[in-house]
Amino acid sequence: MAPYPLSRQMTAFVDKTVSFNSTDSSLEGLRQAYGEMCRAFTPSRPAGLHVVDFELAGVAARSYQPTASSPTDGCPCIVYLHGGGWVVGDLDSHDFICAELASTLGVLVIAVDYRLAPEHPFPAAFNDCLSVWRALRTGPFRLDPKRTLVAGDSAGGNLAAALCLALRDAGEPLPAAQVLIYPGLGSDHTLPSRSECIDAPLLSSSDVDCYHALYLPDTRQPGAYAMPLLASDFSGLPPALVAVAQFDPLRDDGVVFAERLNAAGVVATLYYGEGLVHGCLRARGQVAEVDLLYETLLGYLAAKL
Repeated sequence: MAPYPLSRQMTAFVDKTVSFNSTDSSLEGLRQAYGEMCRAFTPSRPAGLHVVDFELAGVAARSYQPTASSPTDGCPCIVYLHGGGWVVGDLDSHDFICAELASTLGVLVIAVDYRLAPEHPFPAAFNDCLSVWRALRTGPFRLDPKRTLVAGDSAGGNLAAALCLALRDAGEPLPAAQVLIYPGLGSDHTLPSRSECIDAPLLSSSDVDCYHALYLPDTRQPGAYAMPLLASDFSGLPPALVAVAQFDPLRDDGVVFAERLNAAGVVATLYYGEGLVHGCLRARGQVAEVDLLYETLLGYLAAKL
């Protein structure tokens, strides 16, 4: 990894993550190895959280509710969409971040277990996220719409951005903000990060291409709900925090997206995570650079909620 000057802590995190890679390259093998890796990085949940698995609009979901909070005028809420290239990941894989956000911020967090590709290619995952968002407007929780936002990492950041585009286009109420953590937004190979980070730790450019091929098997040109950077109009979207990792082929997806939002009059904050790699959210408490990312993330969310 000569071209990627990672800190000693980050290198140790990468080494531990890679140690779970399986020799079984089948889809089942990939998911099993990813699940084992996620479990190894999932701490026990903070005390005082009420966690319930349920179904909404036919989609599995999980709620994280701080037991102390139940505002009479509706509660603040983060709808969280997990990463995993639209191919791996579930409610358990991102339990760590959802529990952390709910506990630290004292807000309701709802995680969406959207359908995965290649069994369910686009638009299945996108439709599931949209269905859950719409269903939440009428129940089963009393939400404050002015303090309900959407967040996601990697493929989940893609789905969060797509959700906002679709709601705007339909003239429906928008999230209070969109929080996109190292999102994959559909750039092509011309952005510098695709070549600069071609073999970056934990996500290479060829990995990105593989995930795209599984999510979008149709060879026709995908639309903006599949790849939000293809949108022709970025106006009227919710304010955004876009956090990118320095050593990530998807880095410039987020950089360009934030630029386009700002150019269209949307307030977008770009967090350029120096020394970060894709998938590093799990290194909370282990890597100083990741703890800095969390400070920004939690500060932004607290201000919006």
